[in-house]
Amino acid sequence: MAEERTITLAHGGGGRQSRELVVEHFLNLGKKTDPRDLDDAAVLEAPAGRLAFTTDSFVVTPRFFPGGNIGKLAVFGTVNDLAAMGARPVALSVGLVIEEGLAASEVARVAEAVAQACAEAGVAVVTGDTKVVERGAADGLFINTSGIGAVHPKARLSGRNARPGDVVIVSGPVGDHGIAIMAARNELAGLSGLSSDSAPLTELAFALLDAAGEAVHVLRDPTRGGLAAALNEIALQAEVAIALDEDAIPVSEATRGACELLGLDPLYLACEGRLVACVAQRAAERALEALRALALGAQARAIGEVLEGPAGLVSLRTALGVERVLDMPSGEHLPRIC
Repeated sequence: MAEERTITLAHGGGGRQSRELVVEHFLNLGKKTDPRDLDDAAVLEAPAGRLAFTTDSFVVTPRFFPGGNIGKLAVFGTVNDLAAMGARPVALSVGLVIEEGLAASEVARVAEAVAQACAEAGVAVVTGDTKVVERGAADGLFINTSGIGAVHPKARLSGRNARPGDVVIVSGPVGDHGIAIMAARNELAGLSGLSSDSAPLTELAFALLDAAGEAVHVLRDPTRGGLAAALNEIALQAEVAIALDEDAIPVSEATRGACELLGLDPLYLACEGRLVACVAQRAAERALEALRALALGAQARAIGEVLEGPAGLVSLRTALGVERVLDMPSGEHLPRIC
């Protein structure tokens, strides 16, 4: 059996091995596939109108899990941050920090995952970088992605724009990504049906904006800290209160069962393929119809409303009719989820 090829420090040295690594695994991520086009920066045709720009880093463990992997997360995470500002992705950058000794086959799998996610999201990687560090310095592989997007002409989005009377909408079941990572770490041996919701949100965001325009005041993708953290951030930014109905919040049966077993609250678990919106009441039904017309938004629900105050308070009316405060999470339920 041939010995598994691994990444060495020479692959990060800027010489022959560095070039071979980039050409073999990462050149095909972009629109240009000729090694002669490997310049120091990408030159883009600037789209008309406003641009959004975002960056994120991904350190998830394990790197491959039910429903996704670090490459898929890196692309969709950045695409979704753009979507939350009403922007369609124009171009991405990808930077990798690889630990010496990582199997070259795993690098190839990650590169393939990035390519597939880019195809699904309708965007290309136009520039990037690769660094190799000593054993023990990076836990295998870290990825940074940055993205530029063209903003929808009707988008006027910010957390501070939530207004009393707005309807709070979520595009689908919450908590799936966080619980899938737990399962992948063998903390939920024997439980089935758990899978990350990792998906690009651009089409959902644009469907909302096409249907409801400037009546869409806020969009968020509830990642770390889940739905609870996202809504607390909005309430603090806009100096409003948010009241939720627990019965209205969609949670998959597999995620609900796993959370009950472990004593976890799915409202605090990360999503990687869900949108939360605050929409003026007059446009809420149009917004829901637009979401439900797409497969990814088929289970969209109105889950609460924005109130005048107390500023910064998020409350939840439980299935028993009891009102409780949904606090901003303190610390992390589960580190290294994205």
